[in-house]
Amino acid sequence: MNRELIHIIEQMSKERGISKESILGTLESALLSAVRKNHGLTPEITVTIAPDSGEISMTASKMIVEKVENPKEEISAKDAKKIDPSKIIGEVVETPMVVENFGRIAAQTAKQVLFQRVREAEKEAIYEEYKDKAGEIVSGVILRKEKGCYYVALGRAEATLPVKSTLPTENLKRGDTIRTYIEEVKVTSKGPVILLSRAHPNFVAELFKMEIPEIYEGLVTIKDIVREAGDRTKITVYSNNSMVDPVGACVGMKGTRVQSIVRELRGERIDIIPWTDDPRTLIAKALSPAVVESLGVNEDEKSALVVVNDQQLSIAIGKKGQNVRLAMKLTGWDIDIISETEYNKMRKGEITEQLDEEIANETKIIEEDKASENEEQ
Repeated sequence: MNRELIHIIEQMSKERGISKESILGTLESALLSAVRKNHGLTPEITVTIAPDSGEISMTASKMIVEKVENPKEEISAKDAKKIDPSKIIGEVVETPMVVENFGRIAAQTAKQVLFQRVREAEKEAIYEEYKDKAGEIVSGVILRKEKGCYYVALGRAEATLPVKSTLPTENLKRGDTIRTYIEEVKVTSKGPVILLSRAHPNFVAELFKMEIPEIYEGLVTIKDIVREAGDRTKITVYSNNSMVDPVGACVGMKGTRVQSIVRELRGERIDIIPWTDDPRTLIAKALSPAVVESLGVNEDEKSALVVVNDQQLSIAIGKKGQNVRLAMKLTGWDIDIISETEYNKMRKGEITEQLDEEIANETKIIEEDKASENEEQ
């Protein structure tokens, strides 16, 4: 072992992102394992590799005795004096071991252990690199598709993107470069798993942070976001600075800012809503793109009745109820939507019922007056 070994270690360190010290320690452990395979576990053996020269030194701790009965664990006083003249019988001396005595099995063992340890160190390095990146957007390249998952190269790491976590309208192919959201980084028995998503609501939130300087700088805050991936996202934004229009900042000049996000989401519709603590205004805005005529709220039950123009009813409800469903998720209120025609019928019914009740009351009073007059006569 010489400078060539150090060169290989340095190259491996650079390619795999593992420290040189870690690889040296791993190799020392691998060689120690191989030595023990040949010499047994009894002697205490130490293996060290010089980090500059690559030279390997091995020593075994042996007891100094008058008469050697077990050469693996004992050494004569005469031989011990050659190593360390200060040592006497009964003490332990570190005796050099000859490296050339490694056999084919020992070398193979060292190779296997080294490979295993380096692979473990590589997994640890990947985990350390990505464990704090959950919640961030990264760029990667599609490697392959297997068993309902895409496998994505993120530098030297391989991440998993389930098909169900992609957009319904996209069909990714090998070699495609994509931006995706790191949903979770976890350790499993097979090593670290980096779970990706393009369907998570926070993917859109992070895209807004990347594309909108006012959000990145904290001038505009994302209050909440709800999403049905591939179809529609609703996002509420707010600014403490009266000089900054939060919706205008997100939309951009002629819609340029939001359109870049829409393109990334393959045409997904995005409703940007100004946040307010007034539930009536928030509910009305949350039903965008529909226009609300009027609404009433029950704050105790957190429910609202919304009236829209007949032509706006289908827009307010949305395809398969999507628009009102997302509005309810965004606001946290139960929302019932009716058309103006239906509302007028309800009002007419209420007026008729009220008139009937008043007539009945008047009739009852008249009948009571007549009965009273008859009793007096």
